[in-house]
Amino acid sequence: MSKSLARVKAALAAAGVQAEVREMGSETRTAEQAAAAAGCALDQIAKSIIFRGEHSGHVVLFLTAGGNRVSPEKASAVAGQPLGRADADLVRAETGFAIGGVAPIGHLGPVRAFIDPRLAEFATIWAAAGTPRHIFAISPVDLIRASGAVLADFTL
Repeated sequence: MSKSLARVKAALAAAGVQAEVREMGSETRTAEQAAAAAGCALDQIAKSIIFRGEHSGHVVLFLTAGGNRVSPEKASAVAGQPLGRADADLVRAETGFAIGGVAPIGHLGPVRAFIDPRLAEFATIWAAAGTPRHIFAISPVDLIRASGAVLADFTL
């Protein structure tokens, strides 16, 4: 088992969340790929969108419904600082995950996170589990609790 996948499983266990992590037969790097693999609606996929805080220099995580896009202006307002592009090295250094498999939990250290209210409209949502082929199902309430994400309006 990869270290990334092990961290996600450990974070789920630490949060007391019973979630089955599934290895899919195809890649789940995009929301469309993940929804097809999980057999769910596109908006039931919790995309992990990472920005770099221009003042803090640290990553800021936005968990958004698969069909939504993050508004850079709204996201900056929510984060309380201008946001820029987080390169692959910063994402891996702070989360421990490669782009395309960033999980909402199991990061190397604390990450400020915000969650799209659209995800709270579903009983079950799916998220990346740290690799391009692993995903897990979770309730929005459990994801908010496990990730520490704050509900916020940051989508277009």
